Amino acid sequence: MEITITGSGTSQGVPVIGCTCNVCTSSNPKDSRLRSSIHIFYKNKSIVIDTGPDFRQQMLNSKIKNLDAILYTHEHKDHVAGLDDVRPFNFIQKKPIEIFCNDRVFQALKREFHYIFDPKFQYPGIPKINRNKILKTKFKIDEDIEIEPIEVMHYKLPVLGFRIGKFAYITDAKTIKEDEKEKLKGLDLLIVNALRLKKHLSHFNLEEALNLIEELHPKKAILTHISHYMGLHEEIQKKLPDHISLGYDNQKIILN
Repeated sequence: MEITITGSGTSQGVPVIGCTCNVCTSSNPKDSRLRSSIHIFYKNKSIVIDTGPDFRQQMLNSKIKNLDAILYTHEHKDHVAGLDDVRPFNFIQKKPIEIFCNDRVFQALKREFHYIFDPKFQYPGIPKINRNKILKTKFKIDEDIEIEPIEVMHYKLPVLGFRIGKFAYITDAKTIKEDEKEKLKGLDLLIVNALRLKKHLSHFNLEEALNLIEELHPKKAILTHISHYMGLHEEIQKKLPDHISLGYDNQKIILN
């Protein structure tokens, strides 16, 4: 399994428009963060989790030439706004893109991208997608890849994380119920959100993310969905345990 962190930033990205803090003006490329997303290449399948506003640039940065499936964590704009940019994949592959989401996310996509779904607006240039419904049970991409949804709470909004084998991806989490945590045991790699140093209403801060990692005991953990309030990448990285790292855009991880 090859995992690429295509975006490690929070909803505003880093740098933030108009901000002159030391993170937003840093010359270190690891301090520049597109909106959170990952790409997974596994068993000859190309999978993206979330298509935020930077989806087009992320696909170009990672030189992704084909796409088999998109998994959606939730409906906030920083996770869905780039859906329209699946069109080049439609053209190249000559078929719809398979998207996987729950009913609430699908209703939001139909509101935000009404022209994709409304028969009155159908014409060759619009995005072509095929919706697959996520319930609370495991589901498959084709017959080879089994995915387990993990429900976490983004304040009062349920959000989905995903486990594939011994890898799991959690974003926009503030709390996780004990029965959902059980699904995150025995991981080789956990990628989890850590917004900043101070506590936040709807996201783990650094301390909370580290506590969760300690509780779950993955072999390795990477932090994502990071804001400019976290601090400089190199300074924060020095304070982390050896098996935990601050994620960054275009980071690649190979899991055997």
